[in-house]
Amino acid sequence: MCPLALSRALVAAGKRAGWNLLLSLFSFLPVLVVPASPSLIRPMQPADLAEVLRIQAACFTELVPESEASLAAKLYAAPAHCWVAAASAEAGGSLRAYLFALPWRAEAPPLLDAPDCVLPAQPDCLYLHDLSVDPQARGQGLAQALVQRFLDGLHTSGLDRACLIAVQNSSAFWGRWGFQPSPLAASLADKLGSYGADVAYLERGAYSAHVLA
Repeated sequence: MCPLALSRALVAAGKRAGWNLLLSLFSFLPVLVVPASPSLIRPMQPADLAEVLRIQAACFTELVPESEASLAAKLYAAPAHCWVAAASAEAGGSLRAYLFALPWRAEAPPLLDAPDCVLPAQPDCLYLHDLSVDPQARGQGLAQALVQRFLDGLHTSGLDRACLIAVQNSSAFWGRWGFQPSPLAASLADKLGSYGADVAYLERGAYSAHVLA
């Protein structure tokens, strides 16, 4: 089952039986050991959100952090595309980094801190909503490992492009992963205002080349 179909199946299951059934289905998703790091890349789980909030608060220096409810809604909607770099395989333990992504419509990225998250019926991109690494854990290859997992999900999703909004002057970082500026419709330019200053809307194809320095 592709990640997009799995996400929709998990959401439907969650609506019927809540988080308990959703948690039992995380076993379908693989765990990756990051070379030269004691961290594991594994699927995000609800018990991880307290640590996600801690890392987000440390990293969002120019933005107001999103609420737990908003982040939980994104995880609930697309668990197959949300990942953490963790100290162990157990949920709720110490985290070093996280990534949220959603199958979405490129022309209408989600607003920051939206209270709910309903996946579009016909997504045309995999939207990388947030990647954050604990300042104390940088330089260990965690961002690279999480972005690679995101790209793996893109390749198997059937979607032909990835999109993101680069915040806090991070366009150069994303450029190394093949993300490039894309022309903006007026409606999209207006939505970027909620993401603060020094932002850019970027896209890349599913199989675009990238060069890491």
